[in-house]
Amino acid sequence: MLPTQEATEDLARRIASAATPGDAILLSGVLGAGKSVFSRAFLRAACADPDMEVPSPSYTLVQVYDAPRGPIAHFDLWRLSGPDAVHELGWDDACEGIVLVEWPDRLGALAPADALRIDLEVLEDGARRARLTGWADRPVPAP
Repeated sequence: MLPTQEATEDLARRIASAATPGDAILLSGVLGAGKSVFSRAFLRAACADPDMEVPSPSYTLVQVYDAPRGPIAHFDLWRLSGPDAVHELGWDDACEGIVLVEWPDRLGALAPADALRIDLEVLEDGARRARLTGWADRPVPAP
């Protein structure tokens, strides 16, 4: 359960502390579910810069960050027509580092099978719930 924005940010920081090169974190959920909030907190934590500006890659589709553990590619695939266009964005090279993907349904068969999938849901009371699947051999650190 994610009753506040701070809870979403805390989850993102915990996952950032566990992420390593080769990992894919796939964020699903309706508009307003908290994907961007999660992404900003994840990137700030992974880059060890709590004040870092993290623009949404909604128009550029991908933004790459240099983090201490290696590059992180933040993809926002909302405007992407389908998986064929992902290769043009440098998907294959990005997968050597950490990839953080909003709207991963646009990846189709390119979605890594071993990815951490996070489905963010908005509840009737406005709180969010995150359902995590994947990383069975590597649990997310506790708060």
